Amino acid sequence: MTPRPASRHLVLVATSTVLVCLLSACDGASETPGSKAPASLKIAGVTVKRSAELHAALPDTVKKSGTVRVATDVPYAPFEMFAKEGDSELTGLDYDLGQALGARLGVRFAFTPQKFDGIVPAIQAGKFDAAMSAITDNKERQQVVDFVDYSQSGSGILVAKGNPHKIATLDDLCGRKAAVQAATNQLKLLKAHQQECGGREAEIQTFPKDSDAQLALRSGKVDAEVLTKPAAGWTAKTADAGKAFDLVEDAEAPGGYNASPNGIAISKKLPQLTDAVQKALQSLIDDGTVKKIFAQYGVASIALESATKNAAVD
Repeated sequence: MTPRPASRHLVLVATSTVLVCLLSACDGASETPGSKAPASLKIAGVTVKRSAELHAALPDTVKKSGTVRVATDVPYAPFEMFAKEGDSELTGLDYDLGQALGARLGVRFAFTPQKFDGIVPAIQAGKFDAAMSAITDNKERQQVVDFVDYSQSGSGILVAKGNPHKIATLDDLCGRKAAVQAATNQLKLLKAHQQECGGREAEIQTFPKDSDAQLALRSGKVDAEVLTKPAAGWTAKTADAGKAFDLVEDAEAPGGYNASPNGIAISKKLPQLTDAVQKALQSLIDDGTVKKIFAQYGVASIALESATKNAAVD
């Protein structure tokens, strides 16, 4: 299984346990006596209730066990993280979304850490029913799993708080100093964009680690940093409690530049689960829950407006 596109790298910012609890489903659930799943779950300020109709649409094996077994590769901020260093408790966008889907379907989404390149083989072997791990939906993976798409991820732009240089699009980096991590898709993006600058090419500065690029932006040595949009949004949300950076929102590229769909990978042996998850996700999109979950992690704009299935075309 190939690595996640758009350069998988961690956002190295300090995240307190208090902040994690504020962002995730730490406010508990309303349990129905004797049931295996909560009758409702409060998450991102929204109470998600069980749908009897969607529960009935689940495969018999899932209804009987009351659990959807979900693989995830931790950490990959902001999608999946440990709530506290050295602890096994999980948090993150994927985790919260999974809990909301479980609440709507009337089952538990039980997350288990799994190395990224082993996720799809583990689904094929029947160890897991599904995976939520910021997995890019593509034609190659569609041969062995089905995807219910929920977000789009590409490259984003991080700027100093207040956006002093008024950077609004990738074109605004022309003639400016831009930081980027070496050997990433973001570096390829910046180099390819130089031909659009009309002789005012950006001064591209590469760094071995994302944290080094952030330090250059903090110190004013560069005007912006280009990194994955989810990572940029999470950094803007959490670094210095949101006081260090801003995320540039380009209306023409809501998911980021060269964005690809991310999906929930589900076993092809469980088509009923795929259909039920797709309908549950759409219901959470329609009532605004999905946007609120994404907003908690600073990336509301990458949420899809429709829960598509196997949307990738390449």
